[in-house]
Amino acid sequence: MEDEKKVLSTPSMGSVAPEAATKYPFKQHWKCLAACTLMTLCPFQYGFDFGLIGGLQAMVGFLRIFGYEDANVPGGWNISTERQQLISSLMALGAFLSSSMAGPIAGVMSRKTTVWTASLVCIVSNIIMMTTTNIAALYVGRLLIGIANGMFMTFSQLYIQECSPARYRGLMISSFQVWTTVGTLVGTVVDNSTAKIDSRDAYMIPLGLIYIVPVILSLGLLFVPESPRWLAQHGELDKARTALRWHRPGTDIEVDEEMRNIQAALRSDMAREKTVTFWDMFRDPVDRRRTMLAVGALALQGSSGAMYMIAFGTYFFQMAGIGDPFGNSCIMISAGVVAILVNSALVTHFGRRRVFLVPGLILCGITQLLTGVVYQVNPGAKSTGQAIVALAIVYILAYNSMVAPYAWISGGELPSQRLRSFTFGFATAIAFLLAWLTTFTTPYFINPQALNWGPKYGYIWAPSCWISALWVFLFLPEVKDRTLEEIDEMFDARLHARQFRTYVCHGRDRGNGDAAFGLEDKGDQDVTHKELAKT
Repeated sequence: MEDEKKVLSTPSMGSVAPEAATKYPFKQHWKCLAACTLMTLCPFQYGFDFGLIGGLQAMVGFLRIFGYEDANVPGGWNISTERQQLISSLMALGAFLSSSMAGPIAGVMSRKTTVWTASLVCIVSNIIMMTTTNIAALYVGRLLIGIANGMFMTFSQLYIQECSPARYRGLMISSFQVWTTVGTLVGTVVDNSTAKIDSRDAYMIPLGLIYIVPVILSLGLLFVPESPRWLAQHGELDKARTALRWHRPGTDIEVDEEMRNIQAALRSDMAREKTVTFWDMFRDPVDRRRTMLAVGALALQGSSGAMYMIAFGTYFFQMAGIGDPFGNSCIMISAGVVAILVNSALVTHFGRRRVFLVPGLILCGITQLLTGVVYQVNPGAKSTGQAIVALAIVYILAYNSMVAPYAWISGGELPSQRLRSFTFGFATAIAFLLAWLTTFTTPYFINPQALNWGPKYGYIWAPSCWISALWVFLFLPEVKDRTLEEIDEMFDARLHARQFRTYVCHGRDRGNGDAAFGLEDKGDQDVTHKELAKT
């Protein structure tokens, strides 16, 4: 107890405060990393849904019920543009709705509780989809599973951001993208295995697998603690310290110092306003900048054109007459898994801003342009099909290794703790809105019933990728290996994006935060958890 009081009465150490990540090796963080890995199962469900639904729209067993016979297209069956739009886009719309409510939801529900709720909604939605042959009921199921996926993606990310040590935060959020890609691959492989079944079983089997992840998550969360930063933000300081002690190796003194820095950051934020609303993201120039950067970072996924490749890959290959559509999709997604695994080994050693995002987006644009050019020059030829598959693989390699993981990392690191739920939820909602827009409009471009552009759709996405690369170069800061509290300090210093990488943090002025709470006369400032909780 004496050691604890001594720590609580010493000045804040700022950037030199031990966070244990640099002192203790990877294996000693195993409990925290295990908890974060459990949370990374959430995007598996999201990725699985994307891979699965994209394949269902090319299955005869599915199209016999929800599509129509068409001798003029490869496979003899097609689906109307309107149904294709709604089946794919309602999931993104549901995700937009739930993620846009992340701020208010986080005010009453913890990170774990929201994931439990998402698991329940996911199970209910899947029951609807598996028991109906009515297209309207299928739409309802798609909307509900989108709501569940939005909660999965938003709140699991918030948990990882708030619990991971700074050194391994990039790794854990990168593994988030690994699971998204693996989920997409599993969905595509399962579709490939069941596509030849000429009955409802062709899509009922893949849908049945959706139950697995929600059940594992619901049971696993019983054994891990809540986010310590969420607990501290809601006045549960004793529970926050206990949770942080579970997540961190090292001594009680080191844990207390990190807890002290978390409290100082929260006091600094709360000194400005005791309550938080949606509009607080835009009132203060610093908060407004952080909000726009988080939104821009997550919007990179939509602006790169990845959604149409992921959601409609199999259908895209089939309607373009490019070999085995299911086999080509499996190859493309497998390449993405390899890329993201390689990236996971590099993410803790290199920055995100210029090393990966800028060249990654440029390469994505080049492959999109070449896809359109190759198809326009010689459509229908076997060599053209082979070239397009190769370009699609290069695109997925670039997107999964250089764009998607760093977009998620940047979007999650940049909000302030006070506004984290609102800002990240809003940024995620915009990302899902762009995903909805892409999945809703893509059928008009690639469906033979509409414009029938096929691979020429890449002409639209090439300039979008390059504009995104320019934005990253000019505006996105580098915050690799910085604690969330250090990132707060750098934004408060109003640094230009290029100054973040070399800036030396000096720590927060705790006195200002204490004074705002009427604590400046406490002598040695030995503030107990209960006193701070009351404030």
